[in-house]
Amino acid sequence: MRLVVLLFCLLLGLGAENAYAKPAAKNAKSAPAKTANKKTTKASVKASSKNASKSATKKTDAQISEQKSALKKLESDLAKKRQELALLETEEKGVLNTISILDQNLNQTRTYLSELTKSEVMLERALVQLTADIDSLDRKIETRREAMKKRIRTLYVSGRNSEARVLYSLLTQQGNPDRQVYWVHHILNQDQQEVETLQQLVQERDEKKQMESDHLSDLKQMRSKKAAEEKGLVSQMSGQEKMLQTLKHDQNMQRRALKEFEQNQKTMLALIKKLEEKRKKEIEQAKKDEAARKAKEKADKGKKKDTKAPAKKVQKPKVTVAESVKGPKCTPLKGNIISQYGLQEHPVLHIMTRNLGVEIRGKRGDAVRAAAAGSVVMVGEIDGRGPSVIIEHDGGTYSVYGHLKSIRVQEGKEVRNCEEIGEVGDVASLNGIKLYFQVSEGTQTVDPLQWLKQK
Repeated sequence: MRLVVLLFCLLLGLGAENAYAKPAAKNAKSAPAKTANKKTTKASVKASSKNASKSATKKTDAQISEQKSALKKLESDLAKKRQELALLETEEKGVLNTISILDQNLNQTRTYLSELTKSEVMLERALVQLTADIDSLDRKIETRREAMKKRIRTLYVSGRNSEARVLYSLLTQQGNPDRQVYWVHHILNQDQQEVETLQQLVQERDEKKQMESDHLSDLKQMRSKKAAEEKGLVSQMSGQEKMLQTLKHDQNMQRRALKEFEQNQKTMLALIKKLEEKRKKEIEQAKKDEAARKAKEKADKGKKKDTKAPAKKVQKPKVTVAESVKGPKCTPLKGNIISQYGLQEHPVLHIMTRNLGVEIRGKRGDAVRAAAAGSVVMVGEIDGRGPSVIIEHDGGTYSVYGHLKSIRVQEGKEVRNCEEIGEVGDVASLNGIKLYFQVSEGTQTVDPLQWLKQK
């Protein structure tokens, strides 16, 4: 009897529903396997559902975390651009440079606002899901608590003897000892499992409540930032418009802007000229090397008349005269042409300028491709064009790609026709995201659009 009393005391300390006790007493020999299988199946279904819910929550949390990181990077970039603009204003730098930075600020602010909106929508969806989860957990907790109340009432009405009789019957009856042990553990453990399940549900509900509170705080902060940025965007647009209007009517400022533009054009032409001179020197040196090789070969033939293997030939130099590249060509960027080659009205300055190339409107993230196969002869910053790439093609033809956000090729490397060389951007641009595309045959610029059509 001491064992029965001990087991009974353990049972009272655990507390749960009483429904399982009756079938246990009636049929302790045959029921365990079936009941165990049913409970195992139910438990596995519940666990699977719970895991799926946790997996979805983790995925959402990871997306929100990733979005937060992206926003921090954008905030950092935007802060740098605004500092740069403030410095330009205090130092009264060039007109074109100031307009360029203003435009980049506007574009980055628009991008930042777009990302804030994405984060806002993501947080709102997460909050809706959390609210649904919390409601579901509240219902489960209430159901568990009602079951616990019913259990307490049953213990009060039936008294302690009923539980003791069940345990005594299990321990004294004849039969399979393994099954008897199973049912004793079953009776003692089920109450404990009920209590632990209730505790887990309450803990999960509290965690989701905390998460909901954090998301609400983030959402409030984000909406505040968004409102401030939207207000700032209107102010920036107004400031840019004011500067452009001043530029349009202030002749002195126009002369400064035109002088800067022409200086940038001269810089570009001087750069192409320097590359062409370098190419010609390499050709002349190759000719001298070939002549020296032939002279040496002739002298060696005069001294020796044996049949030794001929000396290795030096590669023949390229053709000196610049000519248009033959074969298929690739449009470097798909987009609208916003500035044509030759004499055109500048889209921002509204003054007549001679364009050395064309400008193609792009979208953030668009890839820029090599117009033809060739060798990368320059990667770097060019005044008025920003980060740029220059490719030399057969016959001394050069193609220039400016305003790149990122560059994926290196100087001295060969590129194939239509190979991706970078990403379009708005660095040093006066009017948003675009590609500056220029073609020179030798030092003479040609219309890039006509050049692309040549076969």
